[in-house]
Amino acid sequence: MLKIRLSRAGKKGQPSFRVLVQEHTSAVKGKFIEELGYYRPTTPNKEFVVKMDRVQYWIEKGAQPSDSFAVLLKKQGVSGMEKFIALRNKQTKSKKAPKEVPATPAAPVEKPAEAPAPEAAAPAEAPVATPAPEASAEPEKTE
Repeated sequence: MLKIRLSRAGKKGQPSFRVLVQEHTSAVKGKFIEELGYYRPTTPNKEFVVKMDRVQYWIEKGAQPSDSFAVLLKKQGVSGMEKFIALRNKQTKSKKAPKEVPATPAAPVEKPAEAPAPEAAAPAEAPVATPAPEASAEPEKTE
């Protein structure tokens, strides 16, 4: 399956991306079929230059745009990109302690019926533990 995706280029802290048509199994910086344009997000107007006729051609041939590229195309006004954009979770994670979940009352547990004891035995006395002799805290000094 072919993918239209972004391949990072540029220096550290100054990203720029090339828009490439690649086999989905090839490495992002690996072999590609065609270069369709570029995207430079660090420029003041966020340059996005793409050959739209070639993008349409590849999509008609079955190539699927990546999620990031589909978002960029949608911002440019290309229709039909919603099906390629993955759903994003809008929940934000809080750094505060997690809220306590209110305890739900537990259902009473039924005890199984006990069989009556044949004879009531006298309660056995618990063995009494005798304290062990304490060792002196100070070691004996020998001269």
